[in-house]
Amino acid sequence: MIDIHNHLLYGIDDGSRSLDESLSALKSMYEVGFTDIILTPHYINDSRYSSPAKNNYKLLKELKKELKRDNVNINLYLGNEIFMDDDIYNLLSEGLIYSLNGTSYLLIELPMSGEYPSYIEIFKDLIDKGCHVVLAHPERYFSFQEDYKKIDEVLKAGVLLQSNFGSIIGKYGHEAERLVKKLIKEKKISFLASDSHHKKHDYSEFDQAKKEVLKLISNEEFDKLTRINPSKLIS
Repeated sequence: MIDIHNHLLYGIDDGSRSLDESLSALKSMYEVGFTDIILTPHYINDSRYSSPAKNNYKLLKELKKELKRDNVNINLYLGNEIFMDDDIYNLLSEGLIYSLNGTSYLLIELPMSGEYPSYIEIFKDLIDKGCHVVLAHPERYFSFQEDYKKIDEVLKAGVLLQSNFGSIIGKYGHEAERLVKKLIKEKKISFLASDSHHKKHDYSEFDQAKKEVLKLISNEEFDKLTRINPSKLIS
């Protein structure tokens, strides 16, 4: 499997706090079947979660070196989970944020509660400028849980959807579980990812989630969400 969303680049957001913690978590992900991982630390403009891409590259290099030393054959790449902001394109152009593995794909997060009024217009503008927008965990946003039409609005705008394994087994509540299963069944999701934050993450959830997903879609469809579609970001 290929993971395109997690917080295992240590010491820069609410995820992994140390090199050792990142190594432990990455080894656990390797053991459950992940071969390639795009590390996506939060980038929230004008906040303490705003480590620039240049700094993140240094941490990535150190992680790769330690994994090689420990003979863990997992491939690491860099990205960001970007919190919705009017200046996303400028931040990208200035090299402060990073797309998923340097591709045209941007992983973007909306507020969990409340709304960012102009998010559809920002998505459309980014797409018009040649970006592919990947919306992180739409099933978790309260406004989407309350109004399913918002899902169709972002899809119509050309946005791709990424859901969390944990949502499928109720980790984020009943409403998120209900919505993600509906999205998967209707084949509106393009990527499934871990959103893993630390070594205490329960990595057995991937097997549990897969069993639930396969009640809704075929093995071939599951492979698209976890390997084929994500492979476009690393090939």
